[in-house]
Amino acid sequence: MANSLKANVTLKAEKEIREEKEGAKEMDDTLDEPAEEEEDEEERKAREAAARERAAQRQLMAIEELVQTERNYLKHLQLCTVTIHNNLQKLQPPPPNLENMFQHIDEVMDVSSRLLSLLDQTQIHQSDPKYLETVCDSFLSLSQDIEMAYKEYLANYNNITALENSYKQKEALWVEMIRSVKSSAPDVNASTLSFFLVMPVQRIARYPLLLQTIQKHTDPGHPAYPKLEHTAHTAVQINCRINEYKRFREVADKYKKTENLTIKDKINRLSGHSIAKKTARFSQYIKHETGMVPKLKDEEFDSLAGFFFVLERGVSELHDNLEAYLHHLQRFLSCRPEEADLDLEGEKTALFSKEITVALRQWIYPSYDERLKTLVFKPLSSLRELMAGPRNLIRKRQDKLLDYELIEEKSNLSFEEQAIANTYKTINTLLLTELPQFNSKALQLLWATLEAFSCLQRDLAADMEQLATSFTHQLPHSHLEDGEFCKWAETSVLEGSRRMESLCQSVQDELNAPIVQALNAVCEQRLKALTAKHGSEKIYQLTGPVVGTRDLDLTLNKGELVAVVSEMDTRGDRRRWLVDAGGPRGYVPALKLTRYHQITVDPPQSPHLKVTPTGPGPRRHSYTPGAQPLPTTMTTLCFQVYAGYDFTARSAHELSLRAGEPVQVVEPHDKRGNKEWSLVEARGQRGYVPSNYLAILPSVIVSPTFPYR
Repeated sequence: MANSLKANVTLKAEKEIREEKEGAKEMDDTLDEPAEEEEDEEERKAREAAARERAAQRQLMAIEELVQTERNYLKHLQLCTVTIHNNLQKLQPPPPNLENMFQHIDEVMDVSSRLLSLLDQTQIHQSDPKYLETVCDSFLSLSQDIEMAYKEYLANYNNITALENSYKQKEALWVEMIRSVKSSAPDVNASTLSFFLVMPVQRIARYPLLLQTIQKHTDPGHPAYPKLEHTAHTAVQINCRINEYKRFREVADKYKKTENLTIKDKINRLSGHSIAKKTARFSQYIKHETGMVPKLKDEEFDSLAGFFFVLERGVSELHDNLEAYLHHLQRFLSCRPEEADLDLEGEKTALFSKEITVALRQWIYPSYDERLKTLVFKPLSSLRELMAGPRNLIRKRQDKLLDYELIEEKSNLSFEEQAIANTYKTINTLLLTELPQFNSKALQLLWATLEAFSCLQRDLAADMEQLATSFTHQLPHSHLEDGEFCKWAETSVLEGSRRMESLCQSVQDELNAPIVQALNAVCEQRLKALTAKHGSEKIYQLTGPVVGTRDLDLTLNKGELVAVVSEMDTRGDRRRWLVDAGGPRGYVPALKLTRYHQITVDPPQSPHLKVTPTGPGPRRHSYTPGAQPLPTTMTTLCFQVYAGYDFTARSAHELSLRAGEPVQVVEPHDKRGNKEWSLVEARGQRGYVPSNYLAILPSVIVSPTFPYR
């Protein structure tokens, strides 16, 4: 028992010793914890500092990459547009339409060089934190210019690739182009132009990636971080707007083209789908016109389209008028009045007239004509051609609107229907965006052409005034005072006017001189029939030819006899009289009719009798309105039958005649007794001609209307 007690005491003592040791150890551990925490904090700070240093290094590398790649990018574009372009132009023959490969690339190079210039102007090193703010400010200040330059280049890039593919079709030319590109850029692993021309497409998409990389390695607490975030977002938005603009341009290019298709081509393009689509459009259009379905109205677009069509009509009419003006000017320049004897009074006047005419024809008007074509007509022609695109696009919008109205109310659209809706919305948005700008630019160009035309007219008047002034001081009336000269000029002009009026009146009297009505068998029968039916007071004669232009109008020759049935038409218009032409009835102008007075001279027995007047007397006519016949002794006149119009024979029984050709009537009818045809003899040949193509005139006092050749 003593041993067990001793053992218990021993165990208890050992336990207490172990507890004391553990307590001491725990106390030691408690004392060591602050030291370990201090060590961890230092390590963490060191790690954070190293991470910040790495981020700063990566940020600096990203900034350097942005700047350095921009330099290399601009260097490659300059190499392409200068060295390679010049070497390609030296090829024989040079590639066709080579300039179109470099459209809008100058604007891209300009905005890139301006961006580098802004970055180089700053005196801050790239490692300075303020340099990041400079990068952001430079990009944001040029963001609009970057968007404008790149969106035009990217919208035209499809044309560049299409042109390059056309070069590939010509094997010899393509081999020469590859050789020229390689020799022009030996340090660059490039063989085609597309290696360089695709760089702007890649560069604009790389701006957001580079800026986002810089943002990723920039501390959010950096002073320029908000501006950097805004710059990266702006770069992304620029790419989105460029893609949207490119999509709009592709739709516009697809629908604004003017296709000159033949009927056969249009028939070949017909299909069941196209017929169904056009039928649906036509049905929707009929519903609009009949009021069954209301139209979708867009007042903003209607206003823009209305102004465009007014502008287009004005440009088209101005172009046509100017084209006619240039044509008349060319005809005027072809005249040579100086070579004709104008019978001017005085030697100096005639000499001055010729010198002035030569100066106008050889110097003043040719210079005016050239400037007019260059400054007015060509810009106007270009503007007229440009208007074809918007016009076609407006018409296509109307077609797509009809398609869109058919599916607008549907909740679930198929893929094809969704494409129709997207196409309409794209065209509508494009027109609402671009049409105001086009109208404004077109109006400015129109005003500019009108201003140029006005200036040209002013210059022309000044040149003509200077030319006239150089001669007027040598004229005999140059010593007169202004008032006396004006009186002399007015008197001369009035005298010339009176002489011109007298000449015109004499010509008009000669033209309106009544003809002698031939009283052959046909005319006598018609006259007797009309007189018996309507009375002699109703018989009138045509003073000139009449050509029917409306329903119930007659076509008659000068000198034909008619009977007036009514001195007005059915509407009460007294300018058109209803007449009986011996069969057909119709309307003729009242001004072409005059009362007929029958002559009492018997027809001659031979068409070759001569006039042997036995005393003085006035010329006898078949009618003389408002005048009484004078008591004179008349002699027998010589009558001759002439062809009044050209006639071409259509069979072996007919005879061809020329207007003014003398003929001899063998029979005034055909074999069946039809008096509409007459058997005549001319040039030793016989044949039938229409009776109304013949005219019987006095051979002494009347000559043929047209010279016979």
